[in-house]
Amino acid sequence: MKLALLADLHSNLAAVEACLSHAEAHGAEAHAFLGDLVGYGPEPDEVLDLVAGHAARGALVVGGNHDAAVVDGRTETMDRTAAAAVEWTRRRISERGRRFLAGLPLVARRDDALFVHASAAHPRAWIYVSDQLRAAESLAASDATWVFCGHVHVPALYHATTARHAAHFAPVPGIAIPVAPRRRWLAVVGSAGQPRDGDPAACYALFDAAAATLTFYRVPYDVRAAVAKVRAAGLPDRLALRLEHGK
Repeated sequence: MKLALLADLHSNLAAVEACLSHAEAHGAEAHAFLGDLVGYGPEPDEVLDLVAGHAARGALVVGGNHDAAVVDGRTETMDRTAAAAVEWTRRRISERGRRFLAGLPLVARRDDALFVHASAAHPRAWIYVSDQLRAAESLAASDATWVFCGHVHVPALYHATTARHAAHFAPVPGIAIPVAPRRRWLAVVGSAGQPRDGDPAACYALFDAAAATLTFYRVPYDVRAAVAKVRAAGLPDRLALRLEHGK
């Protein structure tokens, strides 16, 4: 089975649709959405309707920190731009969308794979898995062979070397990476809706369970149109600039 992994969609409909279309063309048979479906972008209901449709057909969906903030209004740990986007979203999101977000789990498990937005060690603490130490902590919190997460907005791959250490690997887009079950792996799948590694192209990953490979992809989409929507919506201009420059 080929599983498409999308994280940090951030209300960017065009980017999400581009990733889903690309995944379908590459044989995706199932989907997992790893949190932060909303926040930052101008199309929360459109993205949530799309994800909810996939969930109704069996897709895995977990919640992220922006999703939780839109539900409960708590933004004290966020910077000013993120908090402003959450408040913008709370004023505009439908009750249907709010209920969908409120019902999302923080962690999901399917077979030997675990899905979480941030660290599996403390899912509600929203820890960034951005180095080997954090990756090792997240891996140690579960016996899953593969842990898939988002939150960092930069794609990365780690594998456990000891109980307290993990090795880091920077993936090359489009190259299938062997992730054999003789090791334990953690993948940060990058951001579909707001990449931050200097490349504005949308990012997702495709996990082939039968072949035990993981492929990270970059998918071009109409970034200029997405930027124009952010500005037209009255969201902070920093969010438009982030889409333009991918950082």
